[in-house]
Amino acid sequence: MKADKILFATDFSEHSKAARHFATSLARDSGAMLLIVHAVEPPPHAPDRGFTGYVEEGEDTTYARRKLNEIVPTDPAVRCRHMLLDGVAADEIVRCAEDERVDLIVIGSHGRKGVMRMLLGSVAEAVVRRANCPVVTVKPSSKVVAEAA
Repeated sequence: MKADKILFATDFSEHSKAARHFATSLARDSGAMLLIVHAVEPPPHAPDRGFTGYVEEGEDTTYARRKLNEIVPTDPAVRCRHMLLDGVAADEIVRCAEDERVDLIVIGSHGRKGVMRMLLGSVAEAVVRRANCPVVTVKPSSKVVAEAA
């Protein structure tokens, strides 16, 4: 597959670290630019939900921006750009992919099952369902990731 732009979505977890290796190898092999994104979700006590205890925007975004800028391709020859998204992760990842006209999305999967998946949901699953481009989900134990590293 020839790709010009690959979106790699990170939540800073170990699952994302495995997906970063895979996204980097795909970008390197196709000469694509790697768009590294992270979504800062609204806090559960946001003012528009009618609760108190809202944390000011700057506190979460400053930390997230610093963490995001620390995420770089595992191959320094791969070109990259960082984007901090604001909103519900799956919605923002899909929107960003459309706006940026990416050829592929790479995202880590926690591999939750049963009740945990029902309760917590899955950003990766929502992205797979709604994205207009191909989506690769990567589990940390994936043999492909081990070979890419």
